[in-house]
Amino acid sequence: MTRLFGFSRFALLVLVALTLALGAGCSRFGKKEPETETLDVAPLYEAANQSLRDGNWNRAALYYRRLIARFPYGEYTEQAQLDLAYAQYKANNFDDATSTIDRFIRTYPAHRHIDYAYYLRGLVNFDRDNAFLERIARLDMSQRDQASPRQSFNDFLLLVQRYPDSRYAPDARQRMIHLRNELARHDLNVGLYYLDRGAYVAAANRGKQLLENYPRSMHDGDAIALMGEAYTRLGEQALAADSRRVLEANHPDHPWLAGRWPERGGLWRSLVPFSGER
Repeated sequence: MTRLFGFSRFALLVLVALTLALGAGCSRFGKKEPETETLDVAPLYEAANQSLRDGNWNRAALYYRRLIARFPYGEYTEQAQLDLAYAQYKANNFDDATSTIDRFIRTYPAHRHIDYAYYLRGLVNFDRDNAFLERIARLDMSQRDQASPRQSFNDFLLLVQRYPDSRYAPDARQRMIHLRNELARHDLNVGLYYLDRGAYVAAANRGKQLLENYPRSMHDGDAIALMGEAYTRLGEQALAADSRRVLEANHPDHPWLAGRWPERGGLWRSLVPFSGER
C-alpha cells in the first residue's frame, strides 16, 4: 500500500505540476487575447498590422478576422480584408487567401485597391503547390499539374488588361513571361513523351499547340524541332523540310539541325541544351 500510495502521490504531483504549467502558459499566451474584444477599430487594426510586421501571419489573420466580424463596414474593414488575404497567403493558406480575395472582388468591384486584389490572387496561384517543393526538392515545376500556373497567368493577364497603369502591372508582366515559358515547357515535355513512345502525330500536334498557345516563349525552337522530328519519323518529308527551314531561319543554332538526336533518355537534353543547368 505504501508503494502504491507513494506512486499515486508522485503521479498526482506530476499531474498537478503539468496542469499548473499549462495553465500558466495559456495565461501568458492569452493575456492579450481579451483586449482585442474590447479594442476600438483603429487600435485593433494597428494590433493586426503589428503582428503582420512581426511576421506572425496566423495572429495577424486572427486579428483581421475579429476586426471584420466586429466592424463589418468601413474603410478599416475594407483594407483589413486585403491584409487578411495577404496574411493567409504568407502563411501558405492558399485556399483561404483565394476565398478572401474573391469575396473582396465581389463586394468591392470598384475599390481603389482592386488592382492589388487581382495581383495578390495571381501571386497566390503563382506560389500554390510549388513554392516549397521548388525551393527544397528542386523539382521541375513543368512536370506538375498546370492548373494553378494557368490560373495565375490569367489573373495577371486580367490585371494588365484592366489596369495597365497599375503599380503592380510591371511585375505581373514579368511573371507572365516566366509562366508562359513554364507552360510551354510542360507542353514540350508532353510532346517529347509522345515522341519517345512512337505517338508521332500526337507529338507533332503538341508542338503546334505550343506555338499557338504560347507564342514567343523560350521553347519556340524546341517546338519546331519536335514537329520536324515527328514528321521525319512519320515519313512526311515535305512537312519535315518545312520545319527545318523555319528552324534554320529563326533558331539556326538549334541542336536538331546538327542531327543530335540521342535515343531514349537523351532526347530532352538534345532538344533543350540548357536543361542541364536546372
